[in-house]
Amino acid sequence: MNTVKRNYSNELEQIFKTIDTEKPPSLLLHACCAPCSSYVLEYLADFFRITVLFYNPNISSFDEYKKRKNELKKFLAEFPHKDGIQIFDVDYDNTEFEREIFGFENEPEGGARCLKCYRLRLLKTAEIAKDDKFDYFTTTLSISPMKNSKILNEIGEELAEKFEISHLPSDFKKKEGYKRSIELSKIYNLYRQNYCGCKYSQN
Repeated sequence: MNTVKRNYSNELEQIFKTIDTEKPPSLLLHACCAPCSSYVLEYLADFFRITVLFYNPNISSFDEYKKRKNELKKFLAEFPHKDGIQIFDVDYDNTEFEREIFGFENEPEGGARCLKCYRLRLLKTAEIAKDDKFDYFTTTLSISPMKNSKILNEIGEELAEKFEISHLPSDFKKKEGYKRSIELSKIYNLYRQNYCGCKYSQN
């Protein structure tokens, strides 16, 4: 049995070395919010043509959803990138999330309910990446100290095999990524929420 712990951050660095930055590959980046996106975009922007996907049906309050989406759009408009960063916006539908986690509402934070939420959002990302012929897909979620990077990457790799598209390995909290996201949030005056988005997390 292979018990070697993978370093997803180092794996991503190895991919960087193979990229021709004059002809960068395309990346569909699922983003949960502006603060988490800030460092991830700063880190990846020189290596990929990035489109940000805002698909977060887990956010229970529509007002909160709009606030996070508008904050992300504001950040992307201000983010200094020579080609700009495009956004792919999926219509809000909290019932998708509620259907997915039915029966798991009382699971502890970080438990089975959260894993179902990871899969729901990564599945949509992989589907769109496949349909629109992106070279890679990944998510900003691994920047959070509260998110399990191993599980996120395992789900991403499973979906990559299913859809025959490359998943970009990541553990964005490494290399002080989370700390840098806090610094960038202050620089860009970004709204930082104190819960994941669903009412169960908020409670």
